[in-house]
Amino acid sequence: MIRLATDSGTRPQIVIVGAGPAGLTAAFQLQKHGLSSVVLEASDQVGGISRTEQRDGFRFDIGGHRFFTKIKEIEDLWHEILPEGDFLLRPRLSRIYYAGKYFDYPISARNALRNMGVVEATLCIASYLWAQLRLPRNQESYEGWLIARFGSRLYRMFFKTYTEKVWGVPVSAMPADWAAQRVKSLSLGKALLNAVAPKRNQKEITSLIEEFQYPKYGPGMMWELCRDAITRQGTEVVMNAEVVSCLHTAGRATAVVTRRPDGSNGYHHFDELISSMPISELVKAMYPAAPEEITAAACDLRYRDHLTIALVVPASKVPWHDNWIYVHDPDVRTMRIQNFGAWSPHMVKCGHNVLGLEYTLFEGDPFWDLDDAVLIECGKQELDGLELVRYDDIEHGYVVRTRKAYPVYDDRYHRNIQIIREWLCDNVRNVHPIGRNGMFRYNNQDHSMYTAMLTVENIVMGAAHDVWSVNVEEDYHERTEDAGVKVSSGTGRDAPQIPRAALDEGAAARSIN
Repeated sequence: MIRLATDSGTRPQIVIVGAGPAGLTAAFQLQKHGLSSVVLEASDQVGGISRTEQRDGFRFDIGGHRFFTKIKEIEDLWHEILPEGDFLLRPRLSRIYYAGKYFDYPISARNALRNMGVVEATLCIASYLWAQLRLPRNQESYEGWLIARFGSRLYRMFFKTYTEKVWGVPVSAMPADWAAQRVKSLSLGKALLNAVAPKRNQKEITSLIEEFQYPKYGPGMMWELCRDAITRQGTEVVMNAEVVSCLHTAGRATAVVTRRPDGSNGYHHFDELISSMPISELVKAMYPAAPEEITAAACDLRYRDHLTIALVVPASKVPWHDNWIYVHDPDVRTMRIQNFGAWSPHMVKCGHNVLGLEYTLFEGDPFWDLDDAVLIECGKQELDGLELVRYDDIEHGYVVRTRKAYPVYDDRYHRNIQIIREWLCDNVRNVHPIGRNGMFRYNNQDHSMYTAMLTVENIVMGAAHDVWSVNVEEDYHERTEDAGVKVSSGTGRDAPQIPRAALDEGAAARSIN
């Protein structure tokens, strides 16, 4: 626990790195204890991956961010920051787009049969029966596990393409234990049974909830209001301040050095440092440098970058009302399309809509470095090729790049994080990692915020919360019970643990193409 005044009689200095949901939540909670802080943000915008981009009067997210949580403290905090009238209650609708047809998600038997036709539906059932007679030899892979429960035809339609787009590796390289979290003991037979008698207003499966809260101007609205609230109370938010060094001595960190766009440096001394910057970058910023083993562990952590091609179209040319559509067509690279007008009518101009084509990439993928005009042309051709919107109806577009959007769980990440944590604890015990990238944790926004709330309590109140246990073995996105038995996976949110060799091969393949 820190004292509200140091030995010299001054209040403790607290620096927070990162103005995303975790960093701003930490600053907001500190203010409740009468403590101001300095928040350092490397970019020119608050919100991190939960920011809302604004271009020419249009607004769009980095992906889409539903406001739904099982954590009461987070629910209360959302409504403390954002006025009640600025929250919309939105219906949730998302479907799978495959072979020119829209399939309900979760899958509906009637809808699937109508889209497939009698012949294809019969072939899918036959494929499933064949898989039961000749079970795949290797059911330890995600691919083998799925084929055994759905047959090869349904596996290719509803699992293979999208999963490989998201993670950049073959499904055959992913472990089956991930399936235990995503689809658990579900099989084709159970899917049909559930589809015939679905539960309405589903809230047990949080990825399938039928309505959710959403700020009228996007999630960035909340973090802009949060920034304004904390600055009014004395917290300083410094933008375009990239942390390049973290000075430490005698078991404690003492200051960070920032670099501004003009090349000048800033120095910020502190008693406590709360960090939501990527933990890999935090380690590499240490001065004196961390031991070679620790730096190597940081360099070994992998991420997927995220790229959005946002295309402006007439509202009348988007006849569907989905919030987003999963794209399972193997002939296009986009994995998901956000329909921002369906998230909130306030996100778009009257008479127009914005569709956000999403792509995930490994660092070094040439697609990332293409000119915006080339990427926009690519997005227009994909949207036209999918026959969702005609090429000539697309008015113009924008490109948004987000580095390190998805921490990748490979078969070395857990050891890497463990040795980094131990080193930080022994050598800079006043440094507190929080949030998605700060902890290399595939968190939702609410989990990232919760790590910040608990960290503030640890610092100010002397609590002993294990922040690293947040979103571990919760099965947050899927049902928490199956046949009355809690099912645990070890990763929390649904991210597979992928063999490193497969990741390296996937990254190399993209860098060559």
